[in-house]
Amino acid sequence: MIAILVVTALAVLAVVTQAGVLVLQRRFPPQGDMIAVDGATLHVVDLGPRDAGPPIVMLHGASSNLEVMRNPLGDLLAVRRRVILIDRPGHGWSTRARRRDSTPEVQARMIDEALARLGIDRAVFVVHSWSGALGARLALDHPRRVAGLVMLAPVTHPWRGGVGRYNEIIATPVIGRLLAYTVTLPLGYFFTTPGARNVFMPQTMPDGFVSATATPLLLRPREFIANACDLVTLKEAVAAQVAHYGEITAPTVIIAGDADKTVSTGIHARPFAATVPNARLIVLPDLGHMVQTAVPDLVKAEIEAMMGRIVSVEAAAN
Repeated sequence: MIAILVVTALAVLAVVTQAGVLVLQRRFPPQGDMIAVDGATLHVVDLGPRDAGPPIVMLHGASSNLEVMRNPLGDLLAVRRRVILIDRPGHGWSTRARRRDSTPEVQARMIDEALARLGIDRAVFVVHSWSGALGARLALDHPRRVAGLVMLAPVTHPWRGGVGRYNEIIATPVIGRLLAYTVTLPLGYFFTTPGARNVFMPQTMPDGFVSATATPLLLRPREFIANACDLVTLKEAVAAQVAHYGEITAPTVIIAGDADKTVSTGIHARPFAATVPNARLIVLPDLGHMVQTAVPDLVKAEIEAMMGRIVSVEAAAN
């Protein structure tokens, strides 16, 4: 009898989940174009003028999508610059074909391929959080593509501990899928806003942020699994690339907060800046993890300054 009740409850939750997926996807439809890469599809939003120097490519962190980089920073930059926002593989409206697509190395290759398909030679990459590891990987594996690197509260080094037991369970092949396709969306609905609010601390999350950034898309089973796999494999991935950071030649600016409780500035940003030859570190007092949302004007000014230096150097070379 208990077994029948459990199976029935799971079946009901599975139906509720699929209905919820349909509602979320109608509420937050794709805003850009789909580009086929290596067995997957990347969702790309291309903004701004085409003739204003190298484009700016913006890459979001974990538990999010390209709208987190667009609102407000990407829109501010797009007034004068070409801005390309990408949903990382498995996130937002991008897909992924294999479990190994969770690593920065593979995602860097897919993004490099997408940019080639767009006819983009070199770009300034603006990366946040998880994508700190991705930006570093792009600079290492695809240096000709990276004209400059702006890293916001980046993950770059191994850390003590894990990424949460629930992520580890969701990343397992059988039980993870069972949970993701039954309980994650109904339960996650109640935790999305409080979770986002915690990431902003000590800053206050802007009103309407969760809806404006399509954050609930994360609750879809396939994206929730992809996000968990990204997190579970990240520590090993950064451990493998740390020894090569001294080889990064692209001009680099790192902006982080000394009050970031999500990604420790002392563990990540400071040692990364000390290792990369052309890096400059900006640590802001009382700033948390959401750098691009908390201080967009400062970040924009740093990006514009880097763009100006790059254009000047390229002009002198020609």
